[in-house]
Amino acid sequence: MAKTDTLNIRIEPELKKEVEGTLNDLGMNIAEAVTIFLKQVVMTDSIPFAIRKPKLNAETLKAMEEVEKGINLSKGYTNLDEMWKDLEKED
Repeated sequence: MAKTDTLNIRIEPELKKEVEGTLNDLGMNIAEAVTIFLKQVVMTDSIPFAIRKPKLNAETLKAMEEVEKGINLSKGYTNLDEMWKDLEKED
């Protein structure tokens, strides 16, 4: 077996948990995925995928800001008639 080096990285615990779940479904662990990524960096002499800033419309950006501020825009309904009336107003 080839000699190995250790690479220590810090990531958010929730992100790590999600990544581990996805990679587990693919039959690999984080170390294997990082190795694949690094080999692709060497092979392509670049980041092996596009890195783009997401294009979000004004409504989405406003909703994201409100969520960050803790403003809850959702409305609960106690019956379907009330919900349908509100939905019909939006048309």
